[in-house]
Amino acid sequence: MARFTLPRDLYHGKGTLETLKTFEGKRAMVCVGGSAMRKFGFLDRAVSYLKEAGMEVQVFDGIEPDPSVDTVMRGAEAMLKFQPDWIVAMGGGSPIDAAKAMWIKYEYPDIEFEDMIKVFGLPKLRKKAHFCAIPSTSGTATEVTAFSVITDYKKGIKYPLADFEITPDVAIVDPDLAETMPKKLVAHTGMDAMTHAIEAYVSTAHCDYTDPLAIFAIKMIQKDLVSSYNGDMDKRASMHNAQCLAGMSFSNALLGIVHSMAHKTGAVFEDQGAHIIHGAANAMYLPKVIAYNAKNPDAAARYAEIADYMGLGGASVEEKVQLLIAHLRKMNDELNIPQCIKHYGADSYPTEQGFVSEEIFLQRLPEIAKNAIADACTGSNPRQPSQDEMEKLLKCCYYDTEVDF
Repeated sequence: MARFTLPRDLYHGKGTLETLKTFEGKRAMVCVGGSAMRKFGFLDRAVSYLKEAGMEVQVFDGIEPDPSVDTVMRGAEAMLKFQPDWIVAMGGGSPIDAAKAMWIKYEYPDIEFEDMIKVFGLPKLRKKAHFCAIPSTSGTATEVTAFSVITDYKKGIKYPLADFEITPDVAIVDPDLAETMPKKLVAHTGMDAMTHAIEAYVSTAHCDYTDPLAIFAIKMIQKDLVSSYNGDMDKRASMHNAQCLAGMSFSNALLGIVHSMAHKTGAVFEDQGAHIIHGAANAMYLPKVIAYNAKNPDAAARYAEIADYMGLGGASVEEKVQLLIAHLRKMNDELNIPQCIKHYGADSYPTEQGFVSEEIFLQRLPEIAKNAIADACTGSNPRQPSQDEMEKLLKCCYYDTEVDF
């Protein structure tokens, strides 16, 4: 038996933030990240709309990029004191992901983080609160997914939480919020969305319900991402929808080892001075993983279908796969994203020598590979890598060398 789960309600289009006026409840906690939502007035508007709906409102702000276990625990403690019946998370993927994890701890105060990361093992939620997600970035699609990513900084590992229980009840996809994204964020979140759609399309869990969402999102992202990056706000609005479609697909079809590798390399080099930003990691690793997965005939045929839908040409499956890889690399260049870890600067831009030295990378490689294989996203990848293969694949992602195994 397969399952297909989405939010009960999804409001989309300019100005749909006002939907908050219609919510019914007594208390709402609004979870946000840094200052962007406040700076551009969206936080004040959300609070005002919720108060107009007759609710008492409290704000939990300052949720960091790549939210930590500690932040989750602090937020849950605040919820236990305030007792909201609505949790409203707004901003990028980070505050929404963090609020999802806080929600679990709020409803089950005795649960430990180790229990929260058991794949599809959460208890029933909604005994205390319902959840509304309002994205300001166009990539993670966490507003419609059964996933959250939380970082354990003590271990240097990003853990995906996966359970349909944390799929939001309401998603508000208002492109007005996406217009505030800095250019670099447009690039990274956009390639995150492209990775979601492509991995969902070739996942071993894909189905008739997820395929149309994935393939249409791929076409939209191909058409609109670079223009959105270059300032076209109509394309920015289109990308806000495209990433949401990709999210609907991967939340139900699951992902693959591009995400496994991104999760396990994102924070592991923090002591070297930076993170490998999630969307950039996906953008760098995706072409290599396609080359690796395409050794599986079924996956190769799926990639060829994607290339056909994108209108890339090619006379054979092998040629179509290569054209898809080349197109994605071209998009990375147009979005100023490096092609490999070796050239990934601390500011995320391409540079001759990135912030992760060869010595440090090779030293940590076996542990990164082991953790990537154990990641929740690996199980639905069309090809299951061994420890040796994962290490070789990660080396290709470091040096930008060909995948020939």
